[in-house]
Amino acid sequence: MAENPQEKWYVVHTYSGYENKVKDNLEKAVENMGMQDLILEVKVPVEEVTEQKENGEQKIVQHKIFPSYVFVKMIKTNESWYVVRNIRGVTGFVGPGSDPVPLTDDEITRMNIEKKEITIDFKVGDSVRIIDGPFQDYVCNVEKIDIEHKTVTVLVPMFNGDTPVELEFGQVETL
Repeated sequence: MAENPQEKWYVVHTYSGYENKVKDNLEKAVENMGMQDLILEVKVPVEEVTEQKENGEQKIVQHKIFPSYVFVKMIKTNESWYVVRNIRGVTGFVGPGSDPVPLTDDEITRMNIEKKEITIDFKVGDSVRIIDGPFQDYVCNVEKIDIEHKTVTVLVPMFNGDTPVELEFGQVETL
């Protein structure tokens, strides 16, 4: 299913400590008002941190990555704006005046708000062609794939041997 271009991520500022209450109350309001087609997702991004207790025990706790902020994926209309804006604990949208500014794709990626599925059609040992950069049109073998950093290490034939070169996924294609 193609994503609706009107669907954007917005940042909502909340009172300190109200992030989860705002998320829960907004999700209930969306359900009660049948607005699932306008307000699609609500997130309070957290990370797991290991804390050392005084008795030496380690405890894994969740910390909010962006305290006092809630992320809302929605189609902005007067109705959806009003519903979010009037949830108890919300102080407003991030943006000038009363006009919320959506996050850019780059911001969404950098802040890990939404995971994009990455599919690659090569594996270690496969031959690929470099399609971008100084080694364009070289045919190389894949030595290593790093999913987390979206990079591939290929062996470029030069200097009487193979030289490992790290490239982004988009810089190679399968043969």
